[in-house]
Amino acid sequence: MKKVENSAASWTICEECHGRGKKSRRLTKRVLLSYKLACDQFENMNVEGIAPIRPKGHLFPCLICSGSGLIPSVNPPIADKENYPHVAIIGAGIGGVAIAVACLHRGIPFTIYERDSSFDVRSQGYGLTLQQASKAIKGFGIFSLEDGVVSTKHVVHTTEGKVIAEWGMRKWMQSDTKIPPKRTNMHIARQSLRLALLEQLGGHDVVQWGHQLVDFKECADECVDLNFQVNGEIKSAKADLVVGADGIRSSVRKLLIGEDITPLRYLGCIVILGICPLSALEDIDSSLLDSATVFQTANGNERIYIMPYTSDSVMWQLSFPMLEKEAKALSAQGSQALKKEACRRTQWHDPIPQILAATQELQISGYPVYDRELLESKLLEKWGKVTLLGDAAHPMSPFKGQGANQALLDAITLARGISKGCNAATQWRETGIRKSVLTEFELEMLERSASKVKDSAEAAQFLHSEIVLHEGNEPRGSYLKKKLT
Repeated sequence: MKKVENSAASWTICEECHGRGKKSRRLTKRVLLSYKLACDQFENMNVEGIAPIRPKGHLFPCLICSGSGLIPSVNPPIADKENYPHVAIIGAGIGGVAIAVACLHRGIPFTIYERDSSFDVRSQGYGLTLQQASKAIKGFGIFSLEDGVVSTKHVVHTTEGKVIAEWGMRKWMQSDTKIPPKRTNMHIARQSLRLALLEQLGGHDVVQWGHQLVDFKECADECVDLNFQVNGEIKSAKADLVVGADGIRSSVRKLLIGEDITPLRYLGCIVILGICPLSALEDIDSSLLDSATVFQTANGNERIYIMPYTSDSVMWQLSFPMLEKEAKALSAQGSQALKKEACRRTQWHDPIPQILAATQELQISGYPVYDRELLESKLLEKWGKVTLLGDAAHPMSPFKGQGANQALLDAITLARGISKGCNAATQWRETGIRKSVLTEFELEMLERSASKVKDSAEAAQFLHSEIVLHEGNEPRGSYLKKKLT
């Protein structure tokens, strides 16, 4: 990915495409005539059924904003409190800050509430891989990620070091080619991306830190009353729309639909994570440590995945099957026990033992892997002015690297929906924000993320089975799908 300086201090939506980044081509006379004939025929039949749906023109990137939906602005847009709903965002992780940024660019008033007392009070995960969201990130005014690292090769090994699969741009393209890769994955520390998003908002002060949501209720004045515990006291706030972006154990979700309907589902394995600086591996000569290669090693039970974390460090993720009770107990023992267990299980080919041995205990954590059954949109209709996004709506295992990607896509989709469905030309207060925005957003979000949740759950199984040892230059999931079809 070519890095471009984020020269503009502020952004606003592109009027040409209304912030969508794409425009629709006009329908041809032939298509319009065909649609009109179908409508006339339907009306003349005078029967019940579904009327013909008006065709949509093909979408193409907006040339004015280069597909980002944004154009530079001297000053940030002023929040339009008269026409747009005030959005209360619960949670200041990737998804929560992303929806705030997208609202800022559209003049949608918002407030972010976070239970943590500060930005770095606890770990916000390790590294993430931007896949579908690598293009969508431009829609948040981020045109370069200085801390991002692009990988161009993926290698799979047996524990003895035999290469059983390779793919990626370096595998398929000549080394002396001058044509840049069209599709690459960017790896970045979760906190680095989160900070880049916060900088779009002007810094950390925009977040209401130390606000633990207690409850909320819709009131007679058509607003939602929210109660937070802050420094041992209860503080109240009002909003027109509440967005739960507070993670897999979402308080908003629990208050909205309860915990018993779609409880956490244990996926049968534990993950141990660590970050190792390359400086601690200076005596190790390995092409796998070139900051552009992702590699994994497996034996049908344990599996380790190692990727560039920054230009001078790598992140590793070891996973293996374990009973839930045992996984909870190991996680609770802390980083020393987790490192000892990880090292014991990975006396494999170089440089894996060296990487784990050189990782400081402070940089190691571990947890049992959970997701939830797919959410049905009807469960969200109980509260007309509340919705969910990211892990609060569709938590998934980390094995497909989709959690942050889907949260970013959720955020931009919801903000665009609010901008379209609640502007001055609409009657959203009379119609209701659920009908104007939320129903369509949730249907799109849940449909888009459903396959990601399913594939991520399947990956938790097949990555710890003999399937992972299949010899073939393709991702393990691709082979499984071929085998099943």
